[in-house]
Amino acid sequence: MNKLRHLIRRYFGFSQREVNGFLWLITIMVLLTAAPFLFNKFYTPEQNINAASDRQLLDSLVAQLEAKQPESPQRRQLYKLPEQLQPFNPNQLTTEGWQQLGLPTYMAQRILNYRKKVGDFTYKAELGKIYGMPDSVFQQLYPYIQLPLEQPEKYKRNQRYASNSRPAPYPDWNSNRPPRERFILAPFNINNADTTQLKQIRGIGSKLSARIVKYRNSLGGFHTMAQVREVYGLPPNVVDSLVKYTFVPKANAPQKININAATTDELRAHPYVSSNMARLIVAYREQHGSYQQVEEIKNIKVITQEQFEKLRPYLEV
Repeated sequence: MNKLRHLIRRYFGFSQREVNGFLWLITIMVLLTAAPFLFNKFYTPEQNINAASDRQLLDSLVAQLEAKQPESPQRRQLYKLPEQLQPFNPNQLTTEGWQQLGLPTYMAQRILNYRKKVGDFTYKAELGKIYGMPDSVFQQLYPYIQLPLEQPEKYKRNQRYASNSRPAPYPDWNSNRPPRERFILAPFNINNADTTQLKQIRGIGSKLSARIVKYRNSLGGFHTMAQVREVYGLPPNVVDSLVKYTFVPKANAPQKININAATTDELRAHPYVSSNMARLIVAYREQHGSYQQVEEIKNIKVITQEQFEKLRPYLEV
């Protein structure tokens, strides 16, 4: 058993804790696979009759409930954000303004009610606190919100003074402590993030954050969020969290390699360029002269169309 643990840990690069979790997962999967056979062994026709009648009764109850509670037309409205978003101040938009951003009427009215009762928004993440605001929609709007990243200090002081000014019927030793605000992780630019920012995401520690930064720097910056899946050893749940809480700006310009000036060593340092490919790119340049456009490297037979599409954002002449 210890030998198996050692092989798993060495092959996948898991920690001891991750190996134990992996073995438990395999055990549970085996049990779940065997469950249907055990179920069929103890299953009787009488149970089949009872299950069918119960299912029929449940379906009739659901049909009655749906008939009594028709879906509201407002709830059927979908979020349809425009392809080209513009910077906006959430404290200045009307119902029509929110609708132009792709929000349904009920959500626009909910935001206006929040501003009326609580006051203007003071920082970006506050918009994400609105009840019913989908995370995916908030992440798309976040880069265009014209508000500070964090709540200004003057608003924090006002909140402390308001809480301390209330008379208490008995001494409260915690009255000077400011109210704890629920932490909301606002989406951030993955190409500018350091290891400290990345470790705010659950599941990312010092090891994975350093690995993400190292791979990003070797690429010259991520061109699309799909590239985070190429980082070695990232679990699927961590990849999903990165896609949720980070983004690549549309105006992003990754660091480029000049194929007319780069040496073989400089080319093969890029994750998408093998040693053989680097030598052939330089050899083609020496034989035919300088490249006039990046597309000319497709004349090198070992470079497939898929490899060229991956390399294209990182090359220049």
